[in-house]
Amino acid sequence: MSTTFAWIGAGALLAFNAAAQTTQPNGEAPVLARISETRPAAIEANWTPLRLPTGKRIALLGGSYLMAIDEDWGFGPSVYGAAKGNYGGVFTVGLTAQRRWRLGQNTHLAASLYAGAGGGLSSSEVRFGGGLMLRPELSLRTEAGAWYSGVALSHVSFPSGNVKGSSIGFVLGRAASFSSFAPTDAGRFGRSTQRTGLGFDEITVQGGLYKPRAGTRNRSGVASTARMGKAGADLRHYIAEGSWWGVEASGAAQGGADGYMEVLANAGQDWAIGHPSLRLGGQLAVGLGGGGNIDTGSGWLLRAGPSLRWQTPWGPSVRLDAGLARATAGNFKSGFVRLGLSLPLDRPPSFNAWGMEESKPGVVRTQQLFTSVQHLGKVRFKDGRQESITQLGLMMTRELTPHVYGIGQAGSAAWGSAGAYSYGLVGLGVQARPWAAQPRWSVGAELMAGAAGGGGVAVAGGAVAQGEAWTQLNLGQEERLRLRVGLGQWRSLRGDKQSTSLLNVSIGYAFGSLTR
Repeated sequence: MSTTFAWIGAGALLAFNAAAQTTQPNGEAPVLARISETRPAAIEANWTPLRLPTGKRIALLGGSYLMAIDEDWGFGPSVYGAAKGNYGGVFTVGLTAQRRWRLGQNTHLAASLYAGAGGGLSSSEVRFGGGLMLRPELSLRTEAGAWYSGVALSHVSFPSGNVKGSSIGFVLGRAASFSSFAPTDAGRFGRSTQRTGLGFDEITVQGGLYKPRAGTRNRSGVASTARMGKAGADLRHYIAEGSWWGVEASGAAQGGADGYMEVLANAGQDWAIGHPSLRLGGQLAVGLGGGGNIDTGSGWLLRAGPSLRWQTPWGPSVRLDAGLARATAGNFKSGFVRLGLSLPLDRPPSFNAWGMEESKPGVVRTQQLFTSVQHLGKVRFKDGRQESITQLGLMMTRELTPHVYGIGQAGSAAWGSAGAYSYGLVGLGVQARPWAAQPRWSVGAELMAGAAGGGGVAVAGGAVAQGEAWTQLNLGQEERLRLRVGLGQWRSLRGDKQSTSLLNVSIGYAFGSLTR
Protein backbone atom coordinates (compact mmCIF):
# COMPACT_ATOMS: atom_id res chain seq x y z
CA MET A 1 0.00 0.00 0.00
CA SER A 2 1.51 3.28 -1.07
CA THR A 3 -0.98 6.04 -0.26
CA THR A 4 -3.08 7.36 2.64
CA PHE A 5 -3.18 4.61 5.27
CA ALA A 6 -0.19 2.89 3.70
CA TRP A 7 2.25 5.61 4.78
CA ILE A 8 1.44 5.19 8.48
CA GLY A 9 3.09 1.73 8.59
CA ALA A 10 6.15 1.95 10.82
CA GLY A 11 7.18 -1.71 11.04
CA ALA A 12 6.19 -4.09 13.83
CA LEU A 13 8.32 -4.65 16.92
CA LEU A 14 10.59 -7.73 16.78
CA ALA A 15 9.43 -10.81 18.66
CA PHE A 16 10.00 -14.53 18.60
CA ASN A 17 7.84 -17.37 19.81
CA ALA A 18 8.58 -20.72 21.43
CA ALA A 19 6.78 -24.00 20.84
CA ALA A 20 6.63 -27.22 22.77
CA GLN A 21 8.05 -29.15 19.79
CA THR A 22 9.48 -28.35 16.36
CA THR A 23 9.15 -31.67 14.52
CA GLN A 24 6.31 -33.77 13.25
CA PRO A 25 5.60 -37.23 14.72
CA ASN A 26 7.57 -38.86 11.86
CA GLY A 27 10.65 -36.83 12.82
CA GLU A 28 10.54 -34.56 9.78
CA ALA A 29 10.67 -30.79 10.15
CA PRO A 30 7.15 -29.29 9.92
CA VAL A 31 6.11 -26.88 7.19
CA LEU A 32 5.87 -23.67 9.19
CA ALA A 33 3.04 -21.21 8.74
CA ARG A 34 4.15 -17.71 7.84
CA ILE A 35 2.61 -14.29 8.40
CA SER A 36 -0.10 -13.90 5.77
CA GLU A 37 -0.93 -10.25 6.29
CA THR A 38 0.77 -7.06 7.51
CA ARG A 39 -1.35 -3.94 7.60
CA PRO A 40 -0.60 -0.36 8.62
CA ALA A 41 -2.15 0.67 11.92
CA ALA A 42 -2.22 3.72 14.17
CA ILE A 43 -2.75 4.60 17.81
CA GLU A 44 -4.58 7.92 18.23
CA ALA A 45 -5.57 10.18 21.12
CA ASN A 46 -7.77 13.25 20.87
CA TRP A 47 -9.02 16.05 23.10
CA THR A 48 -12.60 17.24 22.63
CA PRO A 49 -13.95 20.26 24.56
CA LEU A 50 -17.71 20.06 25.19
CA ARG A 51 -20.23 22.51 26.62
CA LEU A 52 -23.06 20.91 28.61
CA PRO A 53 -26.70 22.11 28.58
CA THR A 54 -26.06 23.78 31.97
CA GLY A 55 -23.32 25.92 30.43
CA LYS A 56 -20.54 24.05 32.24
CA ARG A 57 -17.53 23.07 30.19
CA ILE A 58 -15.91 19.65 30.21
CA ALA A 59 -13.57 17.81 27.83
CA LEU A 60 -13.44 14.23 26.59
CA LEU A 61 -10.14 12.41 26.21
CA GLY A 62 -10.33 9.71 23.56
CA GLY A 63 -8.09 6.83 22.54
CA SER A 64 -8.33 4.63 19.43
CA TYR A 65 -6.52 1.72 17.80
CA LEU A 66 -7.06 1.88 14.04
CA MET A 67 -6.16 -0.82 11.52
CA ALA A 68 -6.13 -0.22 7.76
CA ILE A 69 -8.59 -2.25 5.71
CA ASP A 70 -7.33 -0.81 2.40
CA GLU A 71 -5.19 2.12 1.23
CA ASP A 72 -7.74 4.71 2.37
CA TRP A 73 -9.89 3.29 5.18
CA GLY A 74 -9.23 2.14 8.71
CA PHE A 75 -11.32 1.06 11.68
CA GLY A 76 -10.87 0.00 15.28
CA PRO A 77 -12.00 0.19 18.93
CA SER A 78 -12.16 3.50 20.82
CA VAL A 79 -12.88 4.74 24.34
CA TYR A 80 -13.76 8.25 25.54
CA GLY A 81 -13.78 9.57 29.11
CA ALA A 82 -14.37 12.88 30.85
CA ALA A 83 -11.04 14.54 31.71
CA LYS A 84 -12.03 18.12 32.61
CA GLY A 85 -14.72 19.72 34.74
CA ASN A 86 -16.51 17.88 37.51
CA TYR A 87 -17.87 14.93 35.51
CA GLY A 88 -15.34 12.18 36.27
CA GLY A 89 -16.89 8.83 35.41
CA VAL A 90 -18.43 9.74 32.05
CA PHE A 91 -17.22 6.95 29.72
CA THR A 92 -18.22 5.59 26.32
CA VAL A 93 -16.83 2.59 24.42
CA GLY A 94 -17.31 1.92 20.71
CA LEU A 95 -15.87 1.76 17.21
CA THR A 96 -14.25 4.37 14.93
CA ALA A 97 -14.11 4.33 11.12
CA GLN A 98 -11.68 6.70 9.42
CA ARG A 99 -10.97 7.85 5.84
CA ARG A 100 -7.66 9.58 4.99
CA TRP A 101 -6.47 11.69 2.06
CA ARG A 102 -2.82 12.48 1.33
CA LEU A 103 -2.36 16.26 0.88
CA GLY A 104 1.42 16.46 0.84
CA GLN A 105 4.57 14.62 1.79
CA ASN A 106 3.99 15.22 5.51
CA THR A 107 0.32 16.23 5.65
CA HIS A 108 -2.96 14.37 5.49
CA LEU A 109 -6.66 15.03 6.03
CA ALA A 110 -8.84 12.58 7.97
CA ALA A 111 -12.60 12.20 8.36
CA SER A 112 -13.75 9.95 11.23
CA LEU A 113 -17.00 8.69 12.66
CA TYR A 114 -17.19 7.20 16.16
CA ALA A 115 -20.25 5.29 17.34
CA GLY A 116 -20.27 4.10 20.93
CA ALA A 117 -22.30 3.87 24.10
CA GLY A 118 -22.03 5.03 27.68
CA GLY A 119 -22.65 8.10 29.79
CA GLY A 120 -22.18 9.02 33.42
CA LEU A 121 -23.14 11.60 35.99
CA SER A 122 -26.54 12.88 34.86
CA SER A 123 -29.42 14.97 36.19
CA SER A 124 -32.68 16.51 35.02
CA GLU A 125 -30.57 19.11 33.18
CA VAL A 126 -27.81 16.85 31.80
CA ARG A 127 -29.18 13.69 30.17
CA PHE A 128 -27.30 11.04 28.21
CA GLY A 129 -30.55 9.28 27.18
CA GLY A 130 -30.16 5.65 26.17
CA GLY A 131 -26.36 6.04 26.03
CA LEU A 132 -25.66 6.07 22.27
CA MET A 133 -22.93 8.58 21.37
CA LEU A 134 -21.96 9.72 17.86
CA ARG A 135 -18.85 11.78 17.13
CA PRO A 136 -17.97 12.78 13.55
CA GLU A 137 -14.60 14.51 13.15
CA LEU A 138 -12.63 16.28 10.42
CA SER A 139 -8.95 16.80 11.20
CA LEU A 140 -5.79 18.10 9.50
CA ARG A 141 -2.57 16.37 10.59
CA THR A 142 1.17 16.99 10.16
CA GLU A 143 3.63 14.09 10.39
CA ALA A 144 7.06 13.93 12.02
CA GLY A 145 8.50 10.46 11.53
CA ALA A 146 6.11 7.88 13.00
CA TRP A 147 4.25 10.58 14.98
CA TYR A 148 1.59 12.97 13.76
CA SER A 149 -0.51 15.73 15.33
CA GLY A 150 -3.16 18.16 14.24
CA VAL A 151 -6.28 20.16 14.85
CA ALA A 152 -9.77 18.65 14.70
CA LEU A 153 -13.32 19.92 14.26
CA SER A 154 -15.76 17.50 15.87
CA HIS A 155 -19.39 17.21 16.94
CA VAL A 156 -20.48 15.13 19.95
CA SER A 157 -24.08 14.00 20.19
CA PHE A 158 -26.12 11.71 22.46
CA PRO A 159 -29.18 11.46 20.15
CA SER A 160 -31.66 10.35 22.83
CA GLY A 161 -30.33 12.82 25.41
CA ASN A 162 -29.60 16.52 25.44
CA VAL A 163 -25.77 16.45 25.52
CA LYS A 164 -24.37 17.70 22.22
CA GLY A 165 -22.02 20.30 20.81
CA SER A 166 -19.33 21.14 18.28
CA SER A 167 -15.79 22.23 19.11
CA ILE A 168 -12.21 22.51 17.93
CA GLY A 169 -9.79 20.08 19.58
CA PHE A 170 -6.51 18.31 19.03
CA VAL A 171 -5.31 14.92 17.84
CA LEU A 172 -2.03 13.08 18.47
CA GLY A 173 -1.15 9.75 16.86
CA ARG A 174 1.61 7.29 16.15
CA ALA A 175 2.01 4.91 13.24
CA ALA A 176 2.24 1.18 13.94
CA SER A 177 1.62 -2.08 12.09
CA PHE A 178 -0.61 -5.11 12.47
CA SER A 179 0.84 -8.47 11.41
CA SER A 180 -1.02 -11.73 11.63
CA PHE A 181 -1.30 -15.32 10.46
CA ALA A 182 -4.36 -16.58 8.64
CA PRO A 183 -7.05 -17.96 10.99
CA THR A 184 -7.05 -21.08 8.82
CA ASP A 185 -3.48 -21.75 10.06
CA ALA A 186 -4.74 -22.29 13.62
CA GLY A 187 -3.03 -25.27 15.25
CA ARG A 188 -0.03 -25.22 12.88
CA PHE A 189 3.52 -24.40 13.88
CA GLY A 190 4.55 -20.96 12.72
CA ARG A 191 7.49 -18.59 12.73
CA SER A 192 7.55 -14.81 12.87
CA THR A 193 10.18 -12.09 13.06
CA GLN A 194 7.48 -9.67 14.24
CA ARG A 195 5.06 -9.38 17.12
CA THR A 196 1.75 -10.64 15.83
CA GLY A 197 -1.78 -9.50 16.55
CA LEU A 198 -2.37 -6.42 18.70
CA GLY A 199 1.24 -6.35 19.93
CA PHE A 200 0.51 -7.22 23.58
CA ASP A 201 2.38 -10.04 25.28
CA GLU A 202 -0.13 -11.06 27.96
CA ILE A 203 -3.60 -10.44 29.31
CA THR A 204 -4.35 -10.45 33.04
CA VAL A 205 -7.66 -11.09 34.77
CA GLN A 206 -7.61 -9.54 38.23
CA GLY A 207 -9.68 -8.79 41.29
CA GLY A 208 -8.96 -6.58 44.26
CA LEU A 209 -10.07 -4.12 46.90
CA TYR A 210 -10.07 -0.36 47.36
CA LYS A 211 -10.04 0.83 51.01
CA PRO A 212 -10.64 4.62 50.92
CA ARG A 213 -8.63 6.75 53.36
CA ALA A 214 -10.14 9.06 55.96
CA GLY A 215 -11.38 12.26 54.35
CA THR A 216 -12.73 10.53 51.25
CA ARG A 217 -16.22 11.77 50.45
CA ASN A 218 -18.84 11.00 47.82
CA ARG A 219 -20.35 13.56 45.48
CA SER A 220 -22.96 14.47 48.10
CA GLY A 221 -20.21 15.44 50.55
CA VAL A 222 -20.83 12.45 52.83
CA ALA A 223 -17.86 10.50 54.20
CA SER A 224 -17.27 7.42 52.04
CA THR A 225 -14.69 5.02 53.46
CA ALA A 226 -16.44 1.69 52.87
CA ARG A 227 -14.38 -1.05 51.21
CA MET A 228 -15.01 -1.49 47.47
CA GLY A 229 -14.34 -4.70 45.54
CA LYS A 230 -13.08 -4.41 41.96
CA ALA A 231 -12.75 -6.69 38.96
CA GLY A 232 -11.03 -6.03 35.65
CA ALA A 233 -8.33 -6.92 33.15
CA ASP A 234 -5.20 -5.46 31.61
CA LEU A 235 -2.97 -5.93 28.58
CA ARG A 236 0.82 -5.74 28.95
CA HIS A 237 3.64 -5.15 26.45
CA TYR A 238 7.24 -5.93 27.50
CA ILE A 239 9.96 -3.61 26.15
CA ALA A 240 12.90 -5.25 27.99
CA GLU A 241 13.46 -7.92 30.62
CA GLY A 242 11.08 -6.99 33.44
CA SER A 243 10.06 -3.65 31.86
CA TRP A 244 6.55 -3.07 30.55
CA TRP A 245 3.78 -0.69 29.63
CA GLY A 246 0.11 -1.50 29.27
CA VAL A 247 -3.53 -0.52 29.49
CA GLU A 248 -6.19 -1.67 31.94
CA ALA A 249 -9.87 -1.31 32.76
CA SER A 250 -11.82 -2.30 35.87
CA GLY A 251 -15.06 -1.60 37.66
CA ALA A 252 -16.76 -1.95 41.04
CA ALA A 253 -18.09 -5.44 41.78
CA GLN A 254 -18.84 -5.17 45.52
CA GLY A 255 -19.41 -2.51 48.15
CA GLY A 256 -22.33 -0.41 46.89
CA ALA A 257 -20.34 1.60 44.29
CA ASP A 258 -21.81 -0.11 41.21
CA GLY A 259 -21.18 2.11 38.20
CA TYR A 260 -17.61 3.01 39.21
CA MET A 261 -15.16 2.47 36.32
CA GLU A 262 -11.53 3.31 35.58
CA VAL A 263 -9.36 3.12 32.45
CA LEU A 264 -5.62 3.56 33.02
CA ALA A 265 -2.29 3.42 31.22
CA ASN A 266 0.47 1.83 33.26
CA ALA A 267 4.20 1.12 33.25
CA GLY A 268 6.57 -0.73 35.56
CA GLN A 269 9.77 -2.64 36.21
CA ASP A 270 10.56 -5.72 38.28
CA TRP A 271 13.70 -7.71 39.10
CA ALA A 272 14.38 -11.34 39.99
CA ILE A 273 14.66 -12.07 43.72
CA GLY A 274 16.23 -15.40 44.73
CA HIS A 275 14.86 -17.20 41.67
CA PRO A 276 14.50 -15.99 38.04
CA SER A 277 10.76 -16.69 38.09
CA LEU A 278 10.02 -14.66 41.24
CA ARG A 279 10.18 -10.91 40.57
CA LEU A 280 9.71 -7.83 42.75
CA GLY A 281 9.26 -4.32 41.43
CA GLY A 282 6.97 -1.34 41.16
CA GLN A 283 4.35 0.13 38.89
CA LEU A 284 2.83 3.53 38.07
CA ALA A 285 -0.50 4.27 36.38
CA VAL A 286 -2.42 7.33 35.21
CA GLY A 287 -5.84 7.57 33.63
CA LEU A 288 -9.50 8.32 34.16
CA GLY A 289 -12.06 7.02 36.64
CA GLY A 290 -15.33 7.77 38.35
CA GLY A 291 -19.00 6.88 38.68
CA GLY A 292 -20.81 5.03 41.44
CA ASN A 293 -21.09 8.30 43.42
CA ILE A 294 -17.27 8.31 43.87
CA ASP A 295 -16.00 11.90 43.79
CA THR A 296 -13.07 11.89 41.37
CA GLY A 297 -13.64 15.49 40.28
CA SER A 298 -12.45 15.89 36.69
CA GLY A 299 -11.78 12.15 36.49
CA TRP A 300 -7.97 12.04 36.54
CA LEU A 301 -6.48 9.25 38.68
CA LEU A 302 -2.90 8.48 39.75
CA ARG A 303 -1.80 5.14 41.18
CA ALA A 304 1.54 3.75 42.38
CA GLY A 305 2.90 0.89 44.45
CA PRO A 306 4.97 -2.30 44.62
CA SER A 307 4.33 -5.41 42.54
CA LEU A 308 5.21 -9.09 42.95
CA ARG A 309 5.14 -11.53 40.00
CA TRP A 310 5.65 -15.29 39.82
CA GLN A 311 6.21 -16.78 36.37
CA THR A 312 4.92 -20.35 36.52
CA PRO A 313 6.70 -23.15 34.60
CA TRP A 314 3.47 -23.68 32.58
CA GLY A 315 3.28 -20.22 30.96
CA PRO A 316 0.78 -18.19 33.06
CA SER A 317 1.97 -15.77 35.75
CA VAL A 318 0.48 -14.81 39.11
CA ARG A 319 0.67 -11.12 40.08
CA LEU A 320 0.11 -9.31 43.39
CA ASP A 321 -0.02 -5.49 43.39
CA ALA A 322 -0.63 -2.98 46.17
CA GLY A 323 -0.26 0.73 46.75
CA LEU A 324 -2.14 4.01 46.78
CA ALA A 325 -4.59 5.53 44.28
CA ARG A 326 -5.92 9.07 44.34
CA ALA A 327 -7.87 11.53 42.24
CA THR A 328 -6.01 14.68 41.26
CA ALA A 329 -9.22 16.60 42.01
CA GLY A 330 -12.29 15.62 44.01
CA ASN A 331 -12.20 13.70 47.28
CA PHE A 332 -10.95 10.21 46.54
CA LYS A 333 -7.81 8.68 48.06
CA SER A 334 -7.52 4.95 48.68
CA GLY A 335 -5.17 2.12 49.39
CA PHE A 336 -5.55 -0.93 47.16
CA VAL A 337 -4.50 -4.55 46.79
CA ARG A 338 -5.23 -6.85 43.86
CA LEU A 339 -4.41 -10.36 42.67
CA GLY A 340 -4.20 -11.32 38.99
CA LEU A 341 -3.68 -14.30 36.71
CA SER A 342 -1.76 -13.49 33.51
CA LEU A 343 -2.08 -15.56 30.34
CA PRO A 344 0.47 -15.25 27.50
CA LEU A 345 -0.64 -13.81 24.15
CA ASP A 346 2.67 -13.42 22.32
CA ARG A 347 6.40 -13.44 23.03
CA PRO A 348 8.41 -10.29 23.83
CA PRO A 349 11.73 -9.72 22.00
CA SER A 350 14.33 -12.41 22.74
CA PHE A 351 18.10 -12.08 22.26
CA ASN A 352 21.05 -14.45 22.61
CA ALA A 353 24.33 -13.78 24.45
CA TRP A 354 25.71 -11.90 21.43
CA GLY A 355 22.70 -9.60 21.23
CA MET A 356 21.43 -11.36 18.09
CA GLU A 357 17.71 -11.99 17.72
CA GLU A 358 16.69 -15.58 18.27
CA SER A 359 13.98 -17.06 16.06
CA LYS A 360 11.90 -19.87 17.54
CA PRO A 361 8.64 -21.32 16.22
CA GLY A 362 5.33 -21.31 18.05
CA VAL A 363 1.79 -22.57 17.53
CA VAL A 364 -0.75 -20.40 15.72
CA ARG A 365 -3.88 -19.62 17.75
CA THR A 366 -6.89 -17.62 16.58
CA GLN A 367 -7.95 -14.33 18.11
CA GLN A 368 -11.21 -12.55 17.25
CA LEU A 369 -12.35 -8.95 17.68
CA PHE A 370 -16.12 -8.36 17.58
CA THR A 371 -18.51 -5.45 17.69
CA SER A 372 -21.64 -6.69 19.45
CA VAL A 373 -25.23 -5.55 19.83
CA GLN A 374 -26.66 -7.28 22.90
CA HIS A 375 -30.31 -7.10 23.92
CA LEU A 376 -31.36 -7.80 27.51
CA GLY A 377 -35.01 -8.59 28.24
CA LYS A 378 -36.84 -7.12 31.21
CA VAL A 379 -34.24 -5.61 33.55
CA ARG A 380 -35.20 -4.23 36.94
CA PHE A 381 -34.14 -0.67 37.80
CA LYS A 382 -33.51 0.78 41.26
CA ASP A 383 -36.80 2.71 41.11
CA GLY A 384 -38.72 -0.55 40.61
CA ARG A 385 -39.58 -0.28 36.92
CA GLN A 386 -38.66 -3.01 34.43
CA GLU A 387 -37.46 -2.29 30.89
CA SER A 388 -35.32 -3.87 28.21
CA ILE A 389 -31.80 -2.62 27.45
CA THR A 390 -29.88 -2.84 24.19
CA GLN A 391 -26.12 -2.60 24.60
CA LEU A 392 -23.25 -1.84 22.24
CA GLY A 393 -19.98 -3.54 23.09
CA LEU A 394 -16.57 -4.83 22.08
CA MET A 395 -15.56 -8.48 22.50
CA MET A 396 -12.20 -10.25 22.17
CA THR A 397 -11.61 -14.01 22.17
CA ARG A 398 -8.36 -15.99 22.22
CA GLU A 399 -7.96 -19.72 21.60
CA LEU A 400 -6.22 -21.57 24.43
CA THR A 401 -6.64 -24.95 22.72
CA PRO A 402 -8.54 -25.85 19.52
CA HIS A 403 -11.70 -26.30 21.62
CA VAL A 404 -11.25 -23.90 24.57
CA TYR A 405 -10.97 -20.11 24.44
CA GLY A 406 -10.76 -17.12 26.74
CA ILE A 407 -13.09 -14.17 26.26
CA GLY A 408 -13.35 -10.54 27.39
CA GLN A 409 -16.24 -8.19 26.73
CA ALA A 410 -16.95 -4.53 27.57
CA GLY A 411 -19.68 -2.10 26.58
CA SER A 412 -22.53 0.14 27.63
CA ALA A 413 -26.24 0.67 27.17
CA ALA A 414 -27.00 2.40 23.85
CA TRP A 415 -30.80 2.16 23.48
CA GLY A 416 -33.47 2.28 26.17
CA SER A 417 -33.37 4.44 29.28
CA ALA A 418 -30.24 3.07 30.98
CA GLY A 419 -27.67 5.53 29.61
CA ALA A 420 -24.45 5.26 31.70
CA TYR A 421 -24.99 1.54 32.42
CA SER A 422 -21.65 -0.13 31.56
CA TYR A 423 -20.19 -3.61 31.96
CA GLY A 424 -16.92 -5.51 31.75
CA LEU A 425 -16.81 -9.33 31.71
CA VAL A 426 -14.20 -12.08 31.34
CA GLY A 427 -14.57 -15.83 31.09
CA LEU A 428 -14.04 -19.09 29.23
CA GLY A 429 -15.79 -20.85 26.37
CA VAL A 430 -15.82 -24.09 24.41
CA GLN A 431 -16.22 -24.41 20.64
CA ALA A 432 -16.44 -27.02 17.89
CA ARG A 433 -17.09 -27.45 14.17
CA PRO A 434 -19.53 -30.38 14.26
CA TRP A 435 -20.52 -30.51 10.57
CA ALA A 436 -17.86 -31.88 8.23
CA ALA A 437 -19.97 -30.85 5.24
CA GLN A 438 -20.19 -27.27 6.55
CA PRO A 439 -16.69 -26.53 7.94
CA ARG A 440 -17.25 -22.76 8.02
CA TRP A 441 -19.97 -23.13 10.66
CA SER A 442 -19.06 -23.49 14.32
CA VAL A 443 -20.96 -23.63 17.60
CA GLY A 444 -19.99 -22.97 21.17
CA ALA A 445 -20.91 -21.86 24.66
CA GLU A 446 -19.31 -19.48 27.14
CA LEU A 447 -19.63 -18.29 30.72
CA MET A 448 -18.45 -14.86 31.89
CA ALA A 449 -18.46 -12.82 35.09
CA GLY A 450 -17.39 -9.30 35.98
CA ALA A 451 -18.53 -5.83 37.01
CA ALA A 452 -21.42 -3.65 35.82
CA GLY A 453 -23.52 -0.74 36.97
CA GLY A 454 -24.82 2.77 36.41
CA GLY A 455 -27.86 4.03 34.57
CA GLY A 456 -30.14 3.16 37.48
CA VAL A 457 -29.99 -0.61 36.85
CA ALA A 458 -30.38 -2.68 40.03
CA VAL A 459 -27.06 -4.57 40.29
CA ALA A 460 -26.23 -4.38 44.00
CA GLY A 461 -22.46 -4.07 44.37
CA GLY A 462 -21.94 -4.46 40.61
CA ALA A 463 -21.12 -8.18 40.26
CA VAL A 464 -22.83 -9.80 37.24
CA ALA A 465 -22.52 -12.94 35.13
CA GLN A 466 -23.88 -14.23 31.85
CA GLY A 467 -23.92 -17.48 29.92
CA GLU A 468 -24.45 -17.83 26.19
CA ALA A 469 -24.71 -20.49 23.50
CA TRP A 470 -23.84 -19.36 19.98
CA THR A 471 -23.44 -20.30 16.34
CA GLN A 472 -20.97 -18.63 13.98
CA LEU A 473 -20.30 -18.38 10.25
CA ASN A 474 -16.74 -17.74 9.00
CA LEU A 475 -16.42 -15.91 5.68
CA GLY A 476 -13.66 -15.05 3.22
CA GLN A 477 -10.81 -17.06 1.73
CA GLU A 478 -8.90 -17.05 5.05
CA GLU A 479 -12.09 -16.95 7.18
CA ARG A 480 -11.24 -13.55 8.65
CA LEU A 481 -14.82 -12.19 8.70
CA ARG A 482 -17.00 -13.66 11.46
CA LEU A 483 -20.78 -13.44 11.97
CA ARG A 484 -22.16 -14.70 15.29
CA VAL A 485 -25.59 -15.02 16.91
CA GLY A 486 -25.99 -16.10 20.53
CA LEU A 487 -28.76 -16.74 23.07
CA GLY A 488 -28.32 -16.89 26.81
CA GLN A 489 -29.06 -15.44 30.22
CA TRP A 490 -27.74 -12.45 32.21
CA ARG A 491 -27.94 -12.19 36.01
CA SER A 492 -26.77 -10.05 38.90
CA LEU A 493 -24.89 -11.87 41.67
CA ARG A 494 -25.43 -9.82 44.84
CA GLY A 495 -28.26 -8.37 46.89
CA ASP A 496 -31.74 -8.75 45.46
CA LYS A 497 -30.65 -10.87 42.49
CA GLN A 498 -32.31 -10.66 39.08
CA SER A 499 -31.90 -12.39 35.72
CA THR A 500 -33.13 -11.99 32.17
CA SER A 501 -32.69 -13.45 28.70
CA LEU A 502 -30.14 -12.05 26.24
CA LEU A 503 -29.72 -11.99 22.47
CA ASN A 504 -26.28 -11.20 21.07
CA VAL A 505 -25.55 -10.38 17.40
CA SER A 506 -21.88 -9.77 16.55
CA ILE A 507 -19.68 -9.09 13.54
CA GLY A 508 -15.96 -9.64 13.89
CA TYR A 509 -12.48 -9.92 12.43
CA ALA A 510 -10.23 -12.94 13.07
CA PHE A 511 -6.46 -13.28 12.91
CA GLY A 512 -3.79 -15.75 13.96
CA SER A 513 -0.99 -15.08 16.44
CA LEU A 514 1.69 -17.28 17.98
CA THR A 515 1.62 -18.81 21.45
CA ARG A 516 4.76 -18.58 23.56
